[in-house]
Amino acid sequence: MSVKNIILVITACAGLAACGDTLGKQALGGGAVGAGAAALTGGSLVQGAAIGAGANVLACQSGAVRCN
Repeated sequence: MSVKNIILVITACAGLAACGDTLGKQALGGGAVGAGAAALTGGSLVQGAAIGAGANVLACQSGAVRCN
């Protein structure tokens, strides 16, 4: 996966952060968005899901994203 694709995946996850009630839901939501972004950019679905899950959990747990 190129750096450009990684940045696209992280940006997609930050923009579409799906905070859930639990850490697992946060990881699942971010993973789904990351895998979707990877599919659109021709990247690895597994890498996209892992990056998306990590980015979303980080965004939600750090308070960078306001969750309703």
